[in-house]
Amino acid sequence: MLIDGGELLVRVLKKHGIGTIFTLHGGNLDSIFQAALDHEIRLIDTRHEQAAGHAAEGWARTTGQPGVAIVTAGPGVTDVVTGAANAYLDCIPTLIIGGAAPLSDAEMLPLQGGLDQVDLMRPVTKWSHRVTHTQRIPDLVAQALRVATTGRPGPVFLEIPVDVLFRKVEEDSAALPERVRPEAAPSASPGAVAKAIEWLARAERPAILAGGGAWFAGAGAELRAFAEKTGIPVFANGKARGLLPDSHELSGGGFTTLGIARQAGQEADVVLILGARLGMFTGGRSGQTIPPGARVIQVDIEGEEIGRNRDIELGIVADVRETLSALLAAADGVQWPARAGWRAAIAGARGFFGAMFAATLSDDRAIHPYRLAHTLARLAGPDAIFVADGGETSWWMDVATAVDGGGSWMSHGYLGCLGVGLPFAIAAKAAHPERRVVCISGDGSIGLNFSEFDTMARHGLNVLTVVNNDQQWGMSRHGQELMFGHDRTVVTHLGPTRYDLAAAGFGCHAEFVESARDLEPALARALASGRPACVNVLTDPAVIAPVTMAMVGAGRPAADGKVHLPYYGEREA
Repeated sequence: MLIDGGELLVRVLKKHGIGTIFTLHGGNLDSIFQAALDHEIRLIDTRHEQAAGHAAEGWARTTGQPGVAIVTAGPGVTDVVTGAANAYLDCIPTLIIGGAAPLSDAEMLPLQGGLDQVDLMRPVTKWSHRVTHTQRIPDLVAQALRVATTGRPGPVFLEIPVDVLFRKVEEDSAALPERVRPEAAPSASPGAVAKAIEWLARAERPAILAGGGAWFAGAGAELRAFAEKTGIPVFANGKARGLLPDSHELSGGGFTTLGIARQAGQEADVVLILGARLGMFTGGRSGQTIPPGARVIQVDIEGEEIGRNRDIELGIVADVRETLSALLAAADGVQWPARAGWRAAIAGARGFFGAMFAATLSDDRAIHPYRLAHTLARLAGPDAIFVADGGETSWWMDVATAVDGGGSWMSHGYLGCLGVGLPFAIAAKAAHPERRVVCISGDGSIGLNFSEFDTMARHGLNVLTVVNNDQQWGMSRHGQELMFGHDRTVVTHLGPTRYDLAAAGFGCHAEFVESARDLEPALARALASGRPACVNVLTDPAVIAPVTMAMVGAGRPAADGKVHLPYYGEREA
């Protein structure tokens, strides 16, 4: 029996658990789409390939399994670069398949040809490759999935030219690989486990920092069991948030809680890092999150990450779940102190910003962004999936939200990429149709992939999207005001745009909120609408988030011989 390349591709994806593909039509992909129809693979067509790429990485972020985007040749591939780059910097397993002009048309200036797409994608992927023979599609797709999901996860790119996709071959000439991933993952050595347990048991103020390595290893149950056995508080970055529910007594919230506790005179003395890299989100070299004097135990599947930005007293190259299983076994029989004072200090630090902005919840003047975030989080509930998009907007939502499950919080990472909100929310609702999905976006961010309201409406993805409309690029304008003065703001102004009316044009439920007393009723109506919804909320543009003050030096003059670099701190002048 003769089958074409599209059929082979879909068969191997389905065999290895891929049931949803994010895409946008291109004629050179039609053999894939026809096969997807036959095999009941769900195709979610977005309005821009960037959104398809972000949705694919969003799928991985919320499920822990690889997401797939398929884009057309030429501009389809160039459009998806941002999604690949975002996934690359955040280590998100994503398979991106790109169409291409016929191999036989090389150097003939064909439609959507003349561009080396494989080289274009190489800097923003773990692996970038071109399929040149139809029979190789199954094993190369399997290879792509293996590269994306083993070791440090990340995006991969596979180019399949249109003649390779449409060519027909004998069915038995292209066997489908039976397995993609190895059966066993590496664990820590007994000696390293024993040393880690000894240090943690003797510590007065130990802390566990969980990152994406914990989430993608599926280590939630082991993390909770180890925390409960040892009484050590757990702090999580965005990718691992909810692995230990925020409502758990040992949850310390985000990594910044450690910095707040340190400012209050309580700093960690032993830190166990589980699958989190040492960069900006762990305090970099500042020592604000991980004190310079702390003993650090770092567990990472990728050895090159051990020791980035600081010396590590005990480095363990291993899978996080396997290591936690070994630590849990070794923790039996050990006397673990209660450390009531340390836990109380963490609880106080975690509630710092809530206490700071508590008064805004009853202030009926201009709507404070914390009130917006707090009200939204309360109405949505801790079982919801939250997506936060925007510089200051994501920070307000972060400090106001509690989530009780892994994959339930999605926001920005090392690329600092705005516009991810709607695509991430699309992926979350597609993956979890039974759960409430809430997206909050700044009015700057919402414009970047605004047409994805149409994708939600066409595919019945009932996401509540709330626009924090302060009529500006908030972090940018506030940063300029702090650094240069209120009369020196430029290219950071927006207007009171009616995003709600534009979303209604796509078929979404729409609400416009100008006063604080109308906020909760409008959100409640949107949640009950049974449709994709856009709630456009005018908030106080004068309110500056603490994160912006921290990132630009809060308007303080730089030290002698130094200069403030926006978002990067003081450097040599």
